[in-house]
Amino acid sequence: MENASPANYGTLLDREVRQRRRNYLEVGLVLAVVVSACWYVDLFDFARLWEGMPDMGSLFLEMLPPDFSNWKEWIMPLVDTLGMSIGGTALAIVFSVPIGFLAAQNTTPHPVVYQVARGILNLTRAVPELILGIVLVAAVGFGVLPGALALGIHSIGMVGKFFAESIEHVDPRPVEAVESTGANRFQTIIHGYLPQVVPQMADTAFYRWEYNFRASTLLGIVGAGGIGFQLIGALRILRYDEMFAIILVILAMVMIVDGTGALLRRRFK
Repeated sequence: MENASPANYGTLLDREVRQRRRNYLEVGLVLAVVVSACWYVDLFDFARLWEGMPDMGSLFLEMLPPDFSNWKEWIMPLVDTLGMSIGGTALAIVFSVPIGFLAAQNTTPHPVVYQVARGILNLTRAVPELILGIVLVAAVGFGVLPGALALGIHSIGMVGKFFAESIEHVDPRPVEAVESTGANRFQTIIHGYLPQVVPQMADTAFYRWEYNFRASTLLGIVGAGGIGFQLIGALRILRYDEMFAIILVILAMVMIVDGTGALLRRRFK
């Protein structure tokens, strides 16, 4: 048998050895980059870390016990934060669905449209929420509106990218079946693509909502309202016990939002 000749065995062995060496080299390069980055940011400066331990311990002691005496003042900021995260996520989904279809190679009407849509997704996710929050606070004033806009604009880039990738990986057979009936492009998208990608889109939307709730707590730092504004206010006046209480409240809300998101994902499968 020709395939079982020693020459072929030797060729396969050499190919396997070269591939294994290449894999080792790639892993080694990645580890070298990671170690270099850790060294650059002084993660290996154990003496400095050890010297900071007493200060960290003192700060933690000042947080105890957490002060919940002003909890009534945190209710509306929590509602603002929740509304901000839901509104920002909804805004992102509204724009991400059409942009996602334009940014998918199998549904875009033209290569130029594909490049423009991909550029929009890259641009919107390249600017952090905090930077967008600063710009939008200056544009529309303080409050939850700039926070929701910042979350929505930034989320378009990530949500739209995931939507586009889901569309590109659909099974082509149902799409071809719809096209064979004489359906136009819009009808093909509605009946051939959407039924396949809606579950993945729902998962992405819920995951992004969970992320946006956590991100919305930070937008209060730049004046976008919400519980983050209360947190930074306690920090500015050195009320570490109240700050710790707010952190615990945020942690509880994050756990509730994560649990709700997981429940909704299971319901939409």
